[in-house]
This record gives sequence, C-alpha cells and structure tokens, in this order.
Amino acid sequence: MTPRLAASNALSAVMAGKASLGTSLPAQLQHVIPRDQALARELAFGTARWFQRLDGLANALLEKPLKAADRDLHALLLVGLYQLLYTRIPAHAAIDESVNAANTLKKPWAKGLLNAVLRRAQRESEELLNSLERDPTIRLSHPRWLQKQLKADWPEHWEAICNANNQHPPMTLRINQQKTTRQAYLQQLQEAGMAAQACPFSAVGITLVSACDVQQLPGFALGLVSVQDEAAQLAAPLLELKAGQRVLDACCAPGGKTCQILESEAQLGAVLGLDLEPARLQRVRDNLQRLGLQAELKAADARDLQAWWDGQPFQRILLDAPCSATGVIRRHPDIKLTRQAADIVALSSLQGQILDALWQTLEVGGILVYATCSVLPAENTQVIEAFLARQPGARELDICAAYGLPQAHGRQLMPQPQGHDGFYLAKLMKISASSSVQGYNSGNKGTSAI
Repeated sequence: MTPRLAASNALSAVMAGKASLGTSLPAQLQHVIPRDQALARELAFGTARWFQRLDGLANALLEKPLKAADRDLHALLLVGLYQLLYTRIPAHAAIDESVNAANTLKKPWAKGLLNAVLRRAQRESEELLNSLERDPTIRLSHPRWLQKQLKADWPEHWEAICNANNQHPPMTLRINQQKTTRQAYLQQLQEAGMAAQACPFSAVGITLVSACDVQQLPGFALGLVSVQDEAAQLAAPLLELKAGQRVLDACCAPGGKTCQILESEAQLGAVLGLDLEPARLQRVRDNLQRLGLQAELKAADARDLQAWWDGQPFQRILLDAPCSATGVIRRHPDIKLTRQAADIVALSSLQGQILDALWQTLEVGGILVYATCSVLPAENTQVIEAFLARQPGARELDICAAYGLPQAHGRQLMPQPQGHDGFYLAKLMKISASSSVQGYNSGNKGTSAI
C-alpha cells in the first residue's frame, strides 16, 4: 500500500466518526513498507492538522460536493492538497500518486476528477485561500464550534491558542530522579550529539531541539528518562509527596504521572493506579517495568468505589480527569474532527462525578490535585467552582508558580510554541469530612468563573 493511500484510509475512518488516528492509522501502516511509514504518518497527521483549511479549499475547487459514499475519495483529495500546500513533495508526484490511488479504491472514474481538482489547486490555491481565509475557521483551521468557544473563553488569547495548536509539538523528556540528575543527563545528551535544554518550569524536564526515536536516547532502555510534556510534569510536585503516604493516581494510563510520583518519592507507603480500560493499563505496566518501579494497578470506573476501593483512605490523590484534550491538539490534530460541542457538557458532568466519588476516599488533611489537558473553563475552573460549592469540607490551595494564567480557581496553561502543552491544574485540601447533602446530579452547579 502506498503511504498516501494508507493516510487517506486512516483519515477516512476518522471523518466517518468511526475511529481516531491513534486507532485507524496503525492498522493501515501494517500494509506500508517500513521506509514509507513515516511519510504515511506525516500525511495523515498533517492533513488532520489543516483539515478545515484543506476542506474549505476542496469545496471551493469541486463543482459539487462528493457523496458520503465517496468519503474515501474526499480523504484522498485532502491528502493530495496537503502535499501541494505543506510539503516539499514534487507537485507531479503528489498529483500522480493521488490519481493512481483511485484505481486501488476501485473508483477509476474519479481519476479525471482528482487530476483536474489537484492541478487547479496547483494553479489557483493561493488566490482561493486569500478569499476563503476571511473565515477564521478556515484561516486558523479549527472547527467552528471550537473556534467560537475559544474566542468566547479567551478573547485575548484565542488566536494564539489556535496558532500553537497548528504547530508541531516539541519532544520533551522527564529524567528519572531515582537514577540520574537533569544536569548529568543533559551532559549525556551533549556527548551523544543531541542538542537539548532544560525546561523552564519543570525541575526534571528537558526539551530536545529535534525529535528522535526513543531508542536513540541515552539510557532509555535502562529507565534514565521518559517522554512526557512539561505541563504534565507539573502535576506530581503539587502533591507534596512524603514517605509513607498512600497515593492514588486516578485515570492513570498511560502511566507517565504514576511513574513520576514513584520517582519523586521512593519511600511512599503505597501507590494505586486506576484506569477504566484494562487494555490501557498494559502501557502503565510497560512503563513501570522499564523504569524499575512498582505500583498496584486496577481497572475500574473511578466512580464505582465498591469495585476498587478497600476503604483505606489516601493521603494524596491525583485526578487526571477525562477531558476534551483541547490543550494537546497539536499532538492529536484529529481531535478537531472527533470532538463536538456537546461533548464538553458531558465531560464536565463526568469530571464532577469523579471528583465527588474520589473525595470520599481522601483522608482529612489530604491533598487532591485536579488536572486536565483542556483549555476550556467549562472543564476546569468551572468544575472546581461547582465542586467547592458542593463540598464545604474542601479548601482550595494556592498554586504559587510562574507558569500559566491564574484563574478564579486553579491555573491554566496555554499551549506554547516549542514549549509546554495546554493544561489545567487545581489543588484541593480536605479540611473536614463534611459534605453537602445534595450530590452532583442534583443540579447544584456553580456559575461561570470567567
């Protein structure tokens, strides 16, 4: 299979709402020769990154929209346009390969259409885009619902957020504090000819100037270092970990924060990693094994305490709550296709329910850190505001830090070019066991904090 066809097949499944690139692309790559797999990934992720812009151009070039049954051709056309606009692939190769792929799709009748549209794009794309980009949805390549929501939530930052989302993310590392120091590892990278610099906010973070295969990293197999964005590294230090503590990492997969917790304090009493999906816990096990760490892992719904909690309270809880992932779009650009406005309401409700459930397992005097990789207040500061209104036994603790924007509750980090992802953090202490009579589903929600 050609890399163009693999990319368009994977993208077609995403456009149909049947998959994400994370699930659809690996299956396609099995049919691509190894030397072409990187190109297939670039075409799939790049087309998803610029989907709204490419789709707007395609609609302007087509005399009439393609039928739903021809979604595969639509995806192939977008992949072809991506090559013409965003890669150094020669135009004749991009066009010819896209046209020939129509035969493999058993739609030879489409060869003439693809050839005509792509050649017209080669001639007229600049002029057409100048006209189309009066629409910020096309100019910034974000779905209309998200573009409008970002503009409403962050009137001074929304364009910068969108622009950051459209850039390639840096490769950031977290050193294993039990095995090395940041300075020592920076020296190892230098000796290996790999340019890198210390992260500005995480004391254990390093950003590479150029991404590489993890197996090329000095000591990776020995557990000296892991790949983790700087923003995600900021959650564990807020827990104020101490020897003997019993710690819960809820919604823990793929295990980066679980491992960082264990690396941060070697004498913890116990660490439980909890996740809904058993299959995702295998990634956690693999990471723990490589790093030489141990934790108890359970697959269960965090809200169903009877299914996983033994009744022994935790002194520390990290809740990396399920969210829209709108802070990590640059890493997962297909979020622009898979997320819908209605998801945010459902997610904020779920986040509140998980918070209420886990709060029951926290010891009085204990700390819970709430984190998401979202930039939407409805999933962040508004969730914490509503929770504090429901839980008189909860007190918010200040996060005294140089990173992010202080909010009515917690701190919001925006995605930064060549810096950290978008992320949200809030820190709560349980000052008493008292709780409101009404639970989350009573409709007792807080008002907007923004």
